[in-house]
Amino acid sequence: MNQVVDVPGLVSELRAAQPEWERLGVEARTRWLRRYAEWLLDNQERIVAALAADTGKPTVEARIEFTVPVDLIKYSARHARGWLRPGHPAPPNLLNAMKQATVTHRPYPVVAVITPWNFPLGLSLCDAIPALLAGAAVVVKPASATPRSVIAAIQGWAEIGAPPVFRVLHGPGSSGAALVEQADFVQFTGSTEVGIRIAERCAQRLVPCGLELGGKDAAIVLADADLDLAVRGIAWGALANAGQMCTSVERVYVESAVYPRFVERLSAHVGALRRGADVAPLVTTDQFDLVRAHLVDALAAGARVAVGGNTDRDAKWVQPTVLTGVDHTMAVVCEETFGPLIPVIEVADADEAVALANSSRFGLSASVWTRDTRRGRAIAARLDAGSVNINDSHANVFFFAAPMDGWKQSGLGGRFGGADSVLRYCRPQTVTAPRAPIPYQRYLLWFPYTPSGTVVLGRIMRALAATGRRRWGW
Repeated sequence: MNQVVDVPGLVSELRAAQPEWERLGVEARTRWLRRYAEWLLDNQERIVAALAADTGKPTVEARIEFTVPVDLIKYSARHARGWLRPGHPAPPNLLNAMKQATVTHRPYPVVAVITPWNFPLGLSLCDAIPALLAGAAVVVKPASATPRSVIAAIQGWAEIGAPPVFRVLHGPGSSGAALVEQADFVQFTGSTEVGIRIAERCAQRLVPCGLELGGKDAAIVLADADLDLAVRGIAWGALANAGQMCTSVERVYVESAVYPRFVERLSAHVGALRRGADVAPLVTTDQFDLVRAHLVDALAAGARVAVGGNTDRDAKWVQPTVLTGVDHTMAVVCEETFGPLIPVIEVADADEAVALANSSRFGLSASVWTRDTRRGRAIAARLDAGSVNINDSHANVFFFAAPMDGWKQSGLGGRFGGADSVLRYCRPQTVTAPRAPIPYQRYLLWFPYTPSGTVVLGRIMRALAATGRRRWGW
């Protein structure tokens, strides 16, 4: 796998190719994306194998990750024409009655997509697809630890003969930093700390960025919840991809009336999960060290292991672990763990659960578990999180029509959101034109100013702007 080191040269090539891609129009771009989806499906097994080999995740999870962007192409291609259709806002007042405004959406020329190692393929394509539909050229910088599936997938764009506006940049972290210096829009998924640095540099360059950052997602289990449903849903929400998801359940608050039963059932379910088939090792040694540090810190501070707790650094394996006796002085409750640890905290009632859930500096997503959907919605409205799932863990991740945005230190913007997923990669352009020819003498705002013209114009503008008797003053 050759490393591209000439980042300015790569971006220049994309910038040169982008205008023709934009001129093709949304319908032609849609046809290319549909052909690309067909190529992906025809090469699924090879790409999934590369993804599983890079990340170590179970094959079923690799297949899910592969399928999501293909489904996104199908959804977005069906609606892109309507999303990008020019708009004609009505004149706001009589002064503009003889003008027609047309608002179009022009893409940022080169979009950089920088993605992490936990979902290298899914995140790369799900951020690139809307930008391509918008008419932008896209360069993807995958994590250096997990590049193979991304390289294999993006090679397909050239294989179908599509315009040269979709490339992959494979190289060290410094190449990602160089890309931030060149792109017209930066879409980044990763840690809050790196995201802040990217936001600072984009601000200095006055280019926009989208940041999907860390999470410490809370689950609230109410006393009336279906406990078997909550146990299964929270276990999957916490342990899918070995807990290496920004939207993983990393804190569980359970009302005291059902706390003992919930812990017992959750521990039994988690204890029955199979190593490799259900939960895989962590992707990197650095991540293993962080997760183990959170576990050791919690145990030293008085936490107890209800199930799990074993680790193996050589294999990067952390056994799925349920922790009790935890509190908000511990890193495992306050900081993003990104691993298969489930701290469970007993609370007196929903009010305490909401207060503790909102005490985090993160605000990506959350979940509420209750048989009373109306009550669940009321609690959701009190939570400081961009997405809240009722009786589910990751439903929002697959709901392309709704935005997945982070609050607080979980990011700026995010992804998806129907039309917004494409329009965020566009700059609105307004063109005004006369509805009919207007003699220059009728343009009262133009030079030269005269006393009589000033009076007439002032009265007209006041009459248009004011209401009641004040319309006729001067």
